[in-house]
Amino acid sequence: MPAEKKRPATPASGDPGAASPSFEDAIERLETIVDELESGSLSLEESIARYEEGMGLSKQLTRTLDEAEKRIERLSAGEGGAPRTEPVEIDLTSGESPPEGKLPF
Repeated sequence: MPAEKKRPATPASGDPGAASPSFEDAIERLETIVDELESGSLSLEESIARYEEGMGLSKQLTRTLDEAEKRIERLSAGEGGAPRTEPVEIDLTSGESPPEGKLPF
């Protein structure tokens, strides 16, 4: 039976001195937590700890995505045709898809 690779618990947002994992590492850890919770093999205390860790990671990932969205800019023509950038307004709540072959911005 192959040894199962155990990863150390990644600190959620509770410890301000702890380094935050990268976005990709946080996603991977969150997927691992979901798998562990769905397996039903954890004790109640372990399940609660994993849930709390997962919620912290989820909040961190949401913040990261919100910050990334704010940084996205659109290149457009300014006065005299000179290129300029402007923030992109992305409305993900409308549920509408852009027309076929068109980008949402």
